[in-house]
Order: sequence, then structure tokens, then C-alpha cells
Amino acid sequence: MALRNHSTMTEFLLLGLPADHPSQALLFVFFLVIYLLTLSGNLLMILVIRANSHLHTPMYFFLSHLSFLDLCYSSVTVPKMLENLLSEKKTISVEDCLTQAFFVFDSGGTEICLLAAMAYDRYAAICHPLRYSQMMSDQLCVGLVWGSWGLAFLDALINTLLAWNLDLCETRVISNFLCEIPSLFPLSCSNSSNNFAVLLCSALLHAFGTFLLLFYSYVRIVSTILSISSTSGRSKAFSTCSSHLTSVTLFYASGILRYLMPTSGSPWEVVFSMQYSVVTPLVNPLVYSLKNKEVKAGLKNMLQKSVHLFWRLPCFLLGYREHIQDG
Repeated sequence: MALRNHSTMTEFLLLGLPADHPSQALLFVFFLVIYLLTLSGNLLMILVIRANSHLHTPMYFFLSHLSFLDLCYSSVTVPKMLENLLSEKKTISVEDCLTQAFFVFDSGGTEICLLAAMAYDRYAAICHPLRYSQMMSDQLCVGLVWGSWGLAFLDALINTLLAWNLDLCETRVISNFLCEIPSLFPLSCSNSSNNFAVLLCSALLHAFGTFLLLFYSYVRIVSTILSISSTSGRSKAFSTCSSHLTSVTLFYASGILRYLMPTSGSPWEVVFSMQYSVVTPLVNPLVYSLKNKEVKAGLKNMLQKSVHLFWRLPCFLLGYREHIQDG
């Protein structure tokens, strides 16, 4: 019987984290802090970019979308993990599991496309500075963002619909803290080779297609940087790419390894899933803010405006109250 009509299989057990109560309490506090920091960091990054007109460039346009995506990515995975850390059952319904698997796949696919678009932006800025505004037009930037979301959505939809039709056995334990499409294959009594083949093809096309763009962009970037005679010029050019390279390394390494490795209940599956779904959304705003003078200047400017408004608000309210009384 297909998964969507299965009468006995209604939920899965997520057993990817320690089961003893002291560890669960500590992990709950730890991941709650991470989640709150992730939300605040990415939301602050979006607000800083929106509030400062000098940050309204293609690079920060992509970065604001990356921050929004990290907000979504973290919210897809961490709340359910926090719920299970406080629960005795640690279950997730079949429908919720497939929904989570869809959004995890969709968010991950969108992120690697955005990272590739950001690499092309750095290539245009460093290798063709005089033609930068023509190469990175507003229409192209918007098209790259919508294309990233659309391609990842289609990819996730195809793989999730195929997973929906799997025949499940009685074993319902997922050795992870979240639902991912590869985690469902060992639970199937039917032949899942077609599902795996489609997943492998889509992962290879999606991941390595964007990786080729990344690789080409950075080969040209490195070649251009090495041709710069000034040491300070080379350092400045490289600093504009270091934050992006950090994000690419963190996300690509763990994401590709997770979706290409066979699902066998290995602890590495949890490590890789944790890396790209929990750690990377936390680290991205820190990397781009701590190593970027323009973002730090924008943050300082926004905080100064907020403090100024905070101090003027009581005076405004007091004056308004006196005006009402005099009237």
C-alpha cells in the first residue's frame, strides 16, 4: 500500500539525539539559544540592508535573500527538534515528516543556487569592474533569485511526490533529528532504487551545476587577484570573497556529503544535517557582519538612529500630552 494510503504507519520516531533527560535538558537550552541567535542575527542583517541605501547593491540584495532563507531553513528544523527534546514520544506524523523533508530540500536547493549567484556577482565586481552595473542589472538579480527559488521548489516537489508513494515496513525509526528524503529509503519495503536514482540525478545536477559556476567564477577571480601588483589591492579584493567562501565551504561540504552518502544510521548523518540546517544559518550573518566594514557601518548607523529615536520619543509624548491639556 502506498505511503499516502498506509493504514498502520501514521508516525515516525526521530531518535537522532541523546535520549537521557539531563542531556535533553541541556540540548534544549543550547539549541534554543542557537535558534534565537539565528533569528535575531538574520533578521538584523535584513533590517540593516533595507535601512541603509548604500547597501542597496546586488551583493547585499543576494545577502538579504540569503538571510531570509536562513530564517526559513532554521524554522523548518529547529522548532520540531526542540519539541522532541521536551517530549517523551519524539514522534512526527507521516504528513509532517514529508512536509519537513520537502522544505529542507527546497531550502537547501535554493541556498546553493543563491551562493552560486553571489559567486557570479563577485566575479563581475572583481574581473569586470567597469561593466559591473551592466552585468549585474536589477532584472538579472531578480531573475537569479526567483530562478533559485523556482528550480529548488520543482526539484523538491518531484522528489517528495516520489517519496510519498513508497511502501513502508513496520520499522519506523529515523536515526536523525529531522526528516529528510534519504532517511525514508531504508524504511521502504518496496524497491526504492528509482527514488534514489532521481534523488541522485537531481542532487548531482543541482549541486554540481551550481558548483561549476562557483568553480569558474573563483578561478577567474583568483587569476585576476594574482595579477594585481599592489599587495593592499590583492588583500582588499580577496577580503570581498572570504565571507562568501566561508559560507560555501560550510554548506556545500556537509550538504553534498549528506545527500550523496548511503543512509545507514551513521552518526555522521546527524553531524552533516546539523551542520547545514542549524549551524550554517547561525554562522552566515556573523561571517558577513564581522568581516564586512560596510555592514558594520550600516549596523552602527541603524543603532544610532534607534537610540536617537528612543530618546526623542518620551519628549514627543510629553509635548503631545501638554498640547492636549492646553487644548
